[in-house]
Amino acid sequence: MIKGLYEGHLPVSDLDRSIRFYENLGLEFACRGEGRAFLWIEKGKSWLGLWDCEQVKIPYHVSIRHVAFQIDLADMEKAKEWLKEKGIEVVDFYDFEPARQPLVLPHYPQAHAAIYFEDPDGNLLEFIAPVELDVEKYFDMMKLDDWYTERGNPGKNQD
Repeated sequence: MIKGLYEGHLPVSDLDRSIRFYENLGLEFACRGEGRAFLWIEKGKSWLGLWDCEQVKIPYHVSIRHVAFQIDLADMEKAKEWLKEKGIEVVDFYDFEPARQPLVLPHYPQAHAAIYFEDPDGNLLEFIAPVELDVEKYFDMMKLDDWYTERGNPGKNQD
């Protein structure tokens, strides 16, 4: 029955500024109403709702004010530079400083590569790419380059 995630929502303090920020990430403006706007993540498949509201003052927690955008693993290696070109800084995540990202998350039984950054209101955003399904053992969070080396592929992703 469920086929995927259609929408996510974030609180913002300045709707115009937030629309520009997310368009800069490549999302396509869909529509706007009183105190809210929607941008396509993947047109006709998923979108992000932005709400100009007081909840933007709620301190960040991963269970709220967080969205992860899936990208291809091949794009992960250039994502940090792509964000920098757009004036967006990679942020510290669980003491994994920006210099060590992209990182590989130990979400047993699947491994994901990820980079973390914030929107203008401090909502935590993530680029995430599946690396390996059915990982056979638990592992510690590590740099993506270390993941490749540990698996006998000292170079970057070959896809």
